[in-house]
Amino acid sequence: MIKVIIERRIMPGLEDEYEQAALEAMRVSLGIRGFVGGETLVQLGHTDRRLMITKWRDLRAWKEWHASEARATAMQRILPLLTEDETIRIYEAGY
Repeated sequence: MIKVIIERRIMPGLEDEYEQAALEAMRVSLGIRGFVGGETLVQLGHTDRRLMITKWRDLRAWKEWHASEARATAMQRILPLLTEDETIRIYEAGY
């Protein structure tokens, strides 16, 4: 099991539009094999900053989703709403 942490910064005033686009992307990912679950957090005092924590069966499942046409389509709605490139970090359980 891995967790993928995605940080995004949204253009001021476009938070509601971003929420709709991100929700749709999450809905699409629910049908992807290997997707276990996820949550989105808003940084306190910074409504333009989001942290997404998604859980995947394994790295292969995440890579398949990341390279998929479905994610590319979802990102077409999200990317124009961001002020900078998203940051993606992948974690596994520590020992």
